[in-house]
Amino acid sequence: MEIERVRTVDYHTGGEPFRIVPEPPVEIRGRSVAERRVFAMHDPAVDGLRRLLCFEPRGHADMYGGFLVPPDDDGARLGVLFWHKDGFSTACGHGTIALGAWAVRSGLVAAPPDGHADVVIDVPSGRVTARVHVSGGRVSAVDFVSVPSYLIAPSVEVPTRRGVVRAAVSYGGAIYAQVDAATVGLAVTPEQHQELIALGREVKWALDAHPVARHPTDDRLSGVYGTILYESLGTTDDGALHQRNVTIFADGELDRSPCGSGTAARVATLTASGELAPGRTLLHDSIVGSRFTARATPSEEGPDGAVVPVITGMAYPTGEHVFVVDPHDPLNPGFVLR
Repeated sequence: MEIERVRTVDYHTGGEPFRIVPEPPVEIRGRSVAERRVFAMHDPAVDGLRRLLCFEPRGHADMYGGFLVPPDDDGARLGVLFWHKDGFSTACGHGTIALGAWAVRSGLVAAPPDGHADVVIDVPSGRVTARVHVSGGRVSAVDFVSVPSYLIAPSVEVPTRRGVVRAAVSYGGAIYAQVDAATVGLAVTPEQHQELIALGREVKWALDAHPVARHPTDDRLSGVYGTILYESLGTTDDGALHQRNVTIFADGELDRSPCGSGTAARVATLTASGELAPGRTLLHDSIVGSRFTARATPSEEGPDGAVVPVITGMAYPTGEHVFVVDPHDPLNPGFVLR
């Protein structure tokens, strides 16, 4: 591998890592972010850089990050290719929140000391916004304004080792299956994370070739990206809908955050069912206790019933790195044990 040094800035959003690579030391070709993703998936140098930063010993099986690339046009401030241990994803809400916080904290995007600044970002599934709120000169929250999201199927039967389960399928920048954990005797707790991973993988792969996993206009967005296992926690005193979830995405990665694009899919599902009425808030907790709040706003694009989810969270820096690559290291670009 010819790469010698790679600089990264690391954040976490709700406990989920996001490794930002401001200047990827490889050429990533394409006329759009969507085209660059396809190129990255098949180019040995770009995919090798992903593995180098994601795999052990520099990363781990649940690592996540993004390569910054040019936006599609002047309407966005930057573009990004999201990656994980198995490849390149089409959407990432927790990563968008981290990028918004980083863009303002680093001075890339100016923000008032009290107010907000919009960081417009092109991602493979479209154009999103990180609305960064600042209070007293400090980033205090970030809204992830998603792509139009919608319900694909309210209930699909999926055979599993736990019996036949029913999954709703929705699009929120990526396609997600959603299963009520209680219907299979599970709870969204750290103690049951292995069982949740196993079922999440099983549902994802059972539905990945199903007709509901086909995107209607762009096959590059097809396939079930992950399984959301959720549990309902009732209604708060102020009328908010309260749920906890864990998203098992790619091939067995467990999202520590409430999952941004997964929350967008849940907003689409709950809006279609009438549970999340206009103006109502969803409190969406993660398996580690972090929280996103979400609401549905009207969409002028997408199929009938589509909404634009607005999901609020916060990201914090965890470190800055200059990774080095010894060309004589026999373990380059690394390994994963799951």
